[in-house]
Amino acid sequence: MAEPEFTATDVRIGKGLRSLSRAGQVRIRGGRLELLTSYGSEIDSAPVHAVRASRPWFGSEDRALADLNGTRYLLTLGERDPAPGEPGPPAARRFIEAVRRAAGHGD
Repeated sequence: MAEPEFTATDVRIGKGLRSLSRAGQVRIRGGRLELLTSYGSEIDSAPVHAVRASRPWFGSEDRALADLNGTRYLLTLGERDPAPGEPGPPAARRFIEAVRRAAGHGD
């Protein structure tokens, strides 16, 4: 089975109340999830099977939580959301689905 790929740019990456990047990147490549700054420097990475991705209980549809190496990151994935009135899940949902598929927990 081919490894799923996922890339999102202009992602706000936060840890707790602290913003780590306002225009970062999230990538799934080669079985790893990578969180990168806008300059391409690595914030954190982990094997995708060790990552837990979910939606926060409260918040907008464009947010996702990612637990990597014992650290919880709040991701705001706004760029890939569909335009109003167009079909398609929001970017946060696509990110969570991509993590689950890459880890072998897909539908």
